[in-house]
Amino acid sequence: MDLGDGGAGPGPGQAALGRGGLEVLQHTVGSLLSSYGWYIVLAAVAIYLLVQKVSQSLAAGPSGRAGAADAVMEPDVVVRRQEALAAARLRMQEELNAQAERYKEKQRQLEEEKRRQKIAMWESMQEGKSYKGNLKLNQHEVESGASTSSAVPKSKPNKKPLRGGGYNPLSGEGGGTCSWRPGRRGPSASG
Repeated sequence: MDLGDGGAGPGPGQAALGRGGLEVLQHTVGSLLSSYGWYIVLAAVAIYLLVQKVSQSLAAGPSGRAGAADAVMEPDVVVRRQEALAAARLRMQEELNAQAERYKEKQRQLEEEKRRQKIAMWESMQEGKSYKGNLKLNQHEVESGASTSSAVPKSKPNKKPLRGGGYNPLSGEGGGTCSWRPGRRGPSASG
């Protein structure tokens, strides 16, 4: 009978419960601030600085995109850059081709010279001559022809030997004051 009326309006019990909940909330927040207050303040400052940094980067983003849009808006600049790049690539390719041709020509000349030496060796062997002497002679001619300087090759000076021809390290003669003598046989003197 009174069940429908009791639920319709706030009674004095609900107001007391609201004040008690508010006191519990104040007590909880107060204890959190007293325990972790400095950490909360530092976290708030870090969040504020992070938000400022993000907002600055977002504000700078469209202006950077406008620079890219300017490059797109001027197609003749892009075309000139591409043409210059293509011309540079073509020049580099031509230089590379010229170097390859020079290398091939040098290789052909070397192969031809080797072939001539082999033919000369074969002919000298057929005649019964020593082919080693001819080979050394031909190599000397190739070296003199290949060298671009006009310097005359220097001959090695005659060096005199460090020791005489009769030196024998095992005989003990002619070695100077240094000589080895075997030790005494028998028990050692120390002890």
